[in-house]
Formats: sequence, C-alpha cells, structure tokens
Amino acid sequence: MFETGIFYAFAAVLLLSGLRVITARNPVHAALFLVLAFFTAAGIWLLLRAEFLALALVVVYVGAVMVLFLFVVMMLDINLERVREGFWRNLPVALVVGGIMVLEMISVLANRIWGTGSPRRLPADYSNTRELGHVLYTQYVYAFEIAAVILLVAIIAAIALTLRKRKDSRSQDPSEQARAKRSERVKLVSMPAEKE
Repeated sequence: MFETGIFYAFAAVLLLSGLRVITARNPVHAALFLVLAFFTAAGIWLLLRAEFLALALVVVYVGAVMVLFLFVVMMLDINLERVREGFWRNLPVALVVGGIMVLEMISVLANRIWGTGSPRRLPADYSNTRELGHVLYTQYVYAFEIAAVILLVAIIAAIALTLRKRKDSRSQDPSEQARAKRSERVKLVSMPAEKE
C-alpha cells in the first residue's frame, strides 16, 4: 500500500513537470522541469526494481544531456518570439503523435492489468542488470554496434562543425605571438619635458 502511494505521488510529479516542460515560456525553466521529470522517472524505475535503468537515466540524461542543453540554451541568444511562431502551426502534428503515444501506453497497461497469464516469479539472486546486459550483447549486439557507430559519427560531426573557421570568432595564434619582435611591440616616443 505504501509503495502504491509513492508510485502515484511520483507519477503526479512526473505528469506536472512534463506539462510544465511544454508550457514554460522560459527555455531554462523548461529544461529544469525536464531534469525534475527525469529524476522522478528514475524514482519510478527504482520502485519497479530496475536499478540500472534508473541510474542510467540520471547519469546519462540528467548528468550529461541536460547539463549540455542548459549550457547551450544559456549561451545562445535564442529569439523566443521566432520559436513561438511555429507552435500553432505544428500543434496538429503534435496532438496526433501525442494521441498515438497515449494509446500505446493505455494498451500496454491494459494488457498488463487484464491480460492473460500469471506473472513470472523471479529467483532471489535475479539481477535485471545482468539480464539486460545478456540480452543487449547477445540478441541485440548488431543493433547496439550500429547505434554506437551512429553516435560516433554524430560526435565527429559536432566537433567538425564547432571547429570550423568563422569570421566573428576571436582566437589567438601562439606561433604569431612567438614570432613577434620587440620593434613591433614597443615604440619609444620622445616627448618634451613639462615646464613649471
């Protein structure tokens, strides 16, 4: 009973924070609500005894992706009016995709509640992390390797895009500084002495 109450409390926080992610006007506030949603989802994973997925959610999404997203949002000068212009134009597609996702979640929950078959009893030394690793590196090893290659290509592309030469960037060239001569740096100017 206590665990069910915690689940419903976490689910309510998750729904409210998810709602605030899409309704917040400030992108930094939206990102912080998304961090709250990730933490709450990790708590729900812990309630379901999926410790590895909960830790991965916190480490990967909160620790890396959201911090990076916050830095990008705060460092870039985002024109919020231009971002809001496309909201009403994209709303029908967003509603269709959201409706499909809700139907999928309802079907999964309905199958779990009213589906046939009894739940499987797990042994005392069962580890979902071990089972996840076994399935990932045996049955889905090729998909895992393809995803790794795609992520590697994305990292290389991001680095290549940020290292390109831009006219507005300020940078120092150490070789130019080392080749500097005293005559180019220091200029002696003779000034008449002041008379009292």
